[in-house]
Amino acid sequence: MAPVKRKLYQRLLFFVVFLPISGVFCFSELFFIKEPHDVTVMRKDAVVLDCQAHGEAPIDVRWLKNGVKLAENDRVYLLSNGSLYISEVESRRGDKSDEGFYQCLAQNKYGAILSQKAHLTIASISFTIQPTSIVVTEGSVARFSCKITAHPPPIITWEFNRVTLPLATERITVLPSGVLQIHGVQQADAGNYRCTATNIANRRRSTEATLTVTPAPSPKLPQRPRIIAGPQNITVSLHQSAVLECMATGNPRPLISWSRADSKSIDVYNTKVLGNGNLIITDIKPQHGGVYMCRATTPGTRNYTIASANITVLAPPSLVEWPESLTRPRAGTARFVCQAEGVPIPQITWLKNGEKVHSNGRIKMYNSKLVINQIIPEDDAIYQCQAENEQGSVLSMARLIVVMSEDRPSAPRNIRADTVSSSAILLAWERPLYNSDKVIAYSVHYMKAEGLNNEEYQVVIGNDTTRYIIDDLESARNYTFYIVAYMPMGASRMSDHVFQHTLEDVPLRAPELSLTSRSPTDIQVSWQPLPDKLSRGRVSGYRLSYRTSAEHAVTQMELPGEKTQHLLENLQPDTIYLLRIAAATSVGWGEQSAWTSHRTPKASSAQVPLAPELQLEPLNCTTIIVRWQLAVRNSASVQGYRLFYHEESQPENAPIQLRAFDNRHTIGGLDPRKKYHVKLLAYNFIGDGYQADQTISTPGCVSVRDRLVPPPPPPHHVYAKTNSSTAVFLHWGRPAFTSSQTVNFTIRCNPVGLQNASLVLYLQTSEQSFLVRDLEPNTRYEFAIRLHLDQLSSPWSPVVYQSTFPDAPTLPPSSVKVTLIEEDTALVSWKLPDEPNLAVTRYTILYASRTAWVAGEWQILQREGGITMALLENLKPGQVYLVKVSASNEMGDGPFSHTVELAVRADGLSSGHVPRLSHGSLHTTVFSDGFYHLDQKSMTGIIVGVCIALICIIICAFIIVCRGKNRKFSAVKMHRQGANATAAGHLGSEGQAENADVMVPMMSRDHYIDAKGGTNLMINCLGPVHPNTEKRKKWFSFSNEEKRKAQMMQSMRHGAASYPPGSTVLCYEEELSTSPDQPGTLQVLLRPPGDTEGSSTSEGSHETGDSGRYSHDETEMTNLSSGPSSRPPSLRAEDSEGSDCSGSAEGSEQESELKEQSPPELKSLEAAENGCHRHEAQSGSQSALSL
Repeated sequence: MAPVKRKLYQRLLFFVVFLPISGVFCFSELFFIKEPHDVTVMRKDAVVLDCQAHGEAPIDVRWLKNGVKLAENDRVYLLSNGSLYISEVESRRGDKSDEGFYQCLAQNKYGAILSQKAHLTIASISFTIQPTSIVVTEGSVARFSCKITAHPPPIITWEFNRVTLPLATERITVLPSGVLQIHGVQQADAGNYRCTATNIANRRRSTEATLTVTPAPSPKLPQRPRIIAGPQNITVSLHQSAVLECMATGNPRPLISWSRADSKSIDVYNTKVLGNGNLIITDIKPQHGGVYMCRATTPGTRNYTIASANITVLAPPSLVEWPESLTRPRAGTARFVCQAEGVPIPQITWLKNGEKVHSNGRIKMYNSKLVINQIIPEDDAIYQCQAENEQGSVLSMARLIVVMSEDRPSAPRNIRADTVSSSAILLAWERPLYNSDKVIAYSVHYMKAEGLNNEEYQVVIGNDTTRYIIDDLESARNYTFYIVAYMPMGASRMSDHVFQHTLEDVPLRAPELSLTSRSPTDIQVSWQPLPDKLSRGRVSGYRLSYRTSAEHAVTQMELPGEKTQHLLENLQPDTIYLLRIAAATSVGWGEQSAWTSHRTPKASSAQVPLAPELQLEPLNCTTIIVRWQLAVRNSASVQGYRLFYHEESQPENAPIQLRAFDNRHTIGGLDPRKKYHVKLLAYNFIGDGYQADQTISTPGCVSVRDRLVPPPPPPHHVYAKTNSSTAVFLHWGRPAFTSSQTVNFTIRCNPVGLQNASLVLYLQTSEQSFLVRDLEPNTRYEFAIRLHLDQLSSPWSPVVYQSTFPDAPTLPPSSVKVTLIEEDTALVSWKLPDEPNLAVTRYTILYASRTAWVAGEWQILQREGGITMALLENLKPGQVYLVKVSASNEMGDGPFSHTVELAVRADGLSSGHVPRLSHGSLHTTVFSDGFYHLDQKSMTGIIVGVCIALICIIICAFIIVCRGKNRKFSAVKMHRQGANATAAGHLGSEGQAENADVMVPMMSRDHYIDAKGGTNLMINCLGPVHPNTEKRKKWFSFSNEEKRKAQMMQSMRHGAASYPPGSTVLCYEEELSTSPDQPGTLQVLLRPPGDTEGSSTSEGSHETGDSGRYSHDETEMTNLSSGPSSRPPSLRAEDSEGSDCSGSAEGSEQESELKEQSPPELKSLEAAENGCHRHEAQSGSQSALSL
């Protein structure tokens, strides 16, 4: 019973493993989270090489250096997370040096994986070319050059008489490559020049070179333009900068212009002109590669000269196709595919559990493929594809899982192979001895027997036959065959191998001819040997035929099979000859080639260019590349080339005109499997030179073998557009024949250069567009789409590439260091912010002495994103300098690093090299050039403060509305019998606030009258009665104690106060006590607009924060209080209510001054002010003014 259960379990397991659902199982048992990266360090510095693997524990981590296991010691050892720590980097010669390539090897029970290579380089700097002294005439140009070998790349400056020169002025240009250019040389430029190179390792100075300036001849004679320093061929790594120098002289001064030899436009976004004609290309990309031409032209003329140079862009490897994890039965076949691109072309290496795979009888490696035949249990492992060139390496991994089965059939028996023809062999075999009734199919495997890494082919046939003819073989070749029987639960072992060869046949095609003439009476005929596929055996001889185009008589000659060229002599000059050739094997002659024409040169003593050495190469099935170079014996000048080509048996096309400096041309749009005739000749002012003729056949386009049902075509016109830093929008077209059928699409998405195949993202949709989300910022992704129709799947569409937008930096640069390298110069260096996939386009360096920092004055330097160091010059001795750095890109600015202090002693030495934080560095806002630089915290504080101020204003406005309408000063007139008329006249002349007379009758002590609607002034028979102000005190708690006592005294004395008959009394008190220094109420009202409290802020006293960002908007913030008044008019009017009347002489003088300046509409307020007197509590009575 137990064996039956075990068999049932194994069968269920097999079917589960082979479920036809894509992506049900994916390999994630072991992969790297962090891998080591290239690093440059100083000698004796400490360094950490990251390595962190994730997977099923336990995981064992080991390190390799230059491919050999690294031994640990007290100085070099592993950390707990698997990273490698070197406490002091050594730079000794030989094996004791720590420089080299490091790799991390992680292993668990599923297998082992190897990380990418990381190059550890020790910082260094040295001169390879020193500047030399020169003598130039006044008004011409001078050029000095120095070349430095350094890691990392240095900062290069120049000194004139030991004083540092600016990097760029109107006449002086310093190129990043180390060249100093001086245009319009003057007598003052004579002196000593030297080059200074600085990086983290050291600062070096070159020897001094002397510039001697001689007087210019008078008058100046016209000179044709001459390029004295033209561009040089350079090789640049991806994303680096390329400098093409072009320095010309002439009279008048020539104009410099740039163009590309391929007539493409120059990228204006990444290219700029430096100085007087030098071209610099930043963030270089593959499309920037090509030939660039510098042209110096005399203004207003056609006199010019040209210099050119080629830019080669190197790119690290990136995977185009990577292996996928497989599950295969024992004795089955596994195929892993891996393709990579890069410049130079990457080399592909296969690894099994971190060790290199070697070919044997079962395992083959060819064309970047890994094929494992007759799988055994030991093949269950993790396989990695490593693509490597001089720019770096990239790895991708996949796992092979071997499924075991016990009920396998035995191997097929008695294999026989019989030759049928030159391309066919018949195979026959007998059924397996055991379990032959369970066989469902046979698999026939065959490959060439000679050579290494030959591709193995496989044909699957049904179980109803034991014979099969293989009819697509090459002639005269030995082949090896074996057969495997398959049943539902697995495959048998492979049968014994048999060998058989095919027969010879006549050559399939004639060789391609190449024709040139060395003199007017000969033709040099040459050809390449036929490849094995075309020769179909050993070539035993050639038959060469030729005649003139005007005659029909053909001359033939037979040549031995070993020859590849022949010289036809004693021919007629300036005559068209027709030639053709045929090849033969032991079976017979193959067909002859078509006639190829060639004209012999004219018999002239004029010297014309000799025939170029022509070379043709098929690039693909529709394109060929034509390359050539002038013959070594050629001494004639060349003005250009003419290129002719046409298909065999077709008329010749018009010639293609090429320039004299061209040496290659691409011919596209050809038909596959066609023969083309190509002719090239050089010409000059005398005439056409000798021509070179050659024929070439385009190959056939690649087709899929042994496909019974053709798959549907893939989606076309795949379009990708970046939507944000985490999303990309895809759109594509579907094949026309599927328009009425239901189809689904699979989208494959992964970062370029992905190393873990299990992290490839597969998405399903039925639409023709899709938004891929949750991507990483600033990462280049590749997308491909596959169509599914019924049970068929199309091939993947062509890969499209798209990069997500970068995020603004969220962290400051790391490892900021400041080192004093001279008495007044310091070198500040830093590293990229510790953020993945971060693009930095600019660094901002702020530095200031502690005295300047207190005043908020920083000095600013900016560097491009590829530079991680800067020089701080003109430092003052005896000062402590504060330095900080921030990173920026086109999406925004990042925060500044912690402030690093550098103390410069008076004796020129530095102290405090160890970076430490300065107090308050996180809350300081830079103030420079009249701008505030506010960080995020400062802006948050400002917003909160403004909100609180607005809330207070709203509360105050609500209180004022609740207290009633705005109060106005008014005078109350009382008219009794016998009143003095003079008083009445006086009132009328002063212009009272109210024009209507108010009649106040006598009232008892218990009666009250409101003196003016909307005010708090109440009058009874004893005089004014003030209401209780307790409620008001809750809001205005800052009223002083004297005011409260005065109010209590007034309320207690109302009963005892007496007023003379016929007098009108109007009194009021100030609700808000004011200090002696504060102006009176009317002064606040009538003060000139510019004289306000809000304008007391001093521009030089602004406090500054720590941001260091540059914003022109912040200028407006500094002017918020610089308007006519920082106080709204409504509040100024409210301040005048209930203000205290002053009886002092000072108050009278102020009031008289205000009276002269006050507008007419305030005359009533002045009258009321003049009629008020101070209430004195000590006298026991109140002063009254009779009106």
